[in-house]
Amino acid sequence: MNILPVIGESVDELTAVFKDLHAHPEIGFEEHRTSAVVAGKLKEYGVDEVHTGIAGTGVVGLIKGKYEGARRIGLRADMDALPIAEETNLPYASTTPGVMHACGHDGHTTMLLGAAKHLAKTREFAGTAAVIFQPAEEGLGGARGMIADGLFDRFPCDEIYGMHNSPSGSPGKVGICKGAAMAGASFFDITVQGKGSHAAMPHQSRDPLVIASTLVSSLQTIPSRNVSPLDTCVLSVTQLHAGSAYNVVPDAATLAGTIRYFKDEVCTLAEARMRALCEGIAKAFDVEIRIDLRNVFDVLMNDDSLSDAYLEAAQDIVGAENISGTDDPATGSEDFADMLKVVPGAYCRIGHTGTTGLHNPSFFLDPDVLPVGASVMARIVERRLAS
Repeated sequence: MNILPVIGESVDELTAVFKDLHAHPEIGFEEHRTSAVVAGKLKEYGVDEVHTGIAGTGVVGLIKGKYEGARRIGLRADMDALPIAEETNLPYASTTPGVMHACGHDGHTTMLLGAAKHLAKTREFAGTAAVIFQPAEEGLGGARGMIADGLFDRFPCDEIYGMHNSPSGSPGKVGICKGAAMAGASFFDITVQGKGSHAAMPHQSRDPLVIASTLVSSLQTIPSRNVSPLDTCVLSVTQLHAGSAYNVVPDAATLAGTIRYFKDEVCTLAEARMRALCEGIAKAFDVEIRIDLRNVFDVLMNDDSLSDAYLEAAQDIVGAENISGTDDPATGSEDFADMLKVVPGAYCRIGHTGTTGLHNPSFFLDPDVLPVGASVMARIVERRLAS
C-alpha cells in the first residue's frame, strides 16, 4: 500500500481517535460529542475554516491549497451510530448501552480526519477541499438536513466523493458500481384498526391480526406480480405489533417496513399498489387501514467519469490489481445519494478483514483500513485539483 506520508505518520493517532469514537457512539442528530471531537481535530490540524451546527451536529472544514484555484472538491463522511447492543467484546467496545457503531461510521469519520490532516499539512493542490462530516445517515435524513440548512449554498462544491467500509475479507480492495449503485428507499407504517373481543368469542371481533397477516401476504405480490421481472423491487415488512394478552383479540395491529428500488417509476408503482391493497382489504374486512409512506433515500447515482477518476486515485494507493469499476449494485440504501443529486461525484467501497455484516452486533471494522481510506480520499483531491 502506498499510504500518504502524513497519514502514515499518524496511524497511532488515527487509531486512537477511531477507538474513542467507537467507545462513545451517538444516534443520529445527537452526535454532539462526536462533532466536538471532529471540530477540535480540524482546528488542531490547521484547517482554514471550521463550521459547526449544520443541521444540528454537522461539521464542515475548508482547506485551501497552496496554489490559486477556483474549484472546490467535497469529501463526505457520516458520523452516527445505530440502536444496537454491541457484542464484540472489544477492549474499546461501546460504553453507551444499546448503541453501537455497527456500520463503521466511526471509521469513515476517522478516515476523513486523516485526509484532512494530510491536505492541511501538504496543501499540494489548487483550489479548496471541503471536508463534510454528516449526521444522521441511518434513515433520519441527515444529508437532506444539511442541504436544507444551506450546505451547498454556503460551501458550493464542483464534485463530491464518499466512501464506505466493506467487511468483505479483502483488505484494500476498492470498488465502484457506476450509474445506479445503491437503491432508493421508502419507509412505511400501516395501522389496521379492527375491533377487539374476548379470544373465546372471535366472531364478535374484526381481528386485526388476521387482517394484518392477509395484508403481509398480499404486499408480497407487488414485486412478484406487479413489477417487471427485469426491474428490482424489494418490499419487506419488518415489523408487526399487536396484542398484549393471551385471551384478548386486540383492537389494532401495526406493520412497518421498506421498499427498495432503482427506478423512481418502480417506487411509484409499488406505493400505488400498496395504497390500493390497503383500501381493498379494509373494505373486504370492514375495517379502517391507514398507511403512511415516505421517501427516505434516493437512488445513489455514481457519475461514470468521476467514478473513473476516483478509481485512478485509489490505484495510486492500493495498486491496479486492487480496484474494480464493475461492482454490482446494492439493494441497501445510502443518503449520500441526496448530495449526489445536487453535486456530481462518486461513492466507493473499501474492503477490510472480517466478514460479519453491517448492522450486526458483532460487526468489526479493522483499524488497518483507516490509513488506506484516508489516503484514497486525500489523493482524489490532489488529483482533481492538480496545480
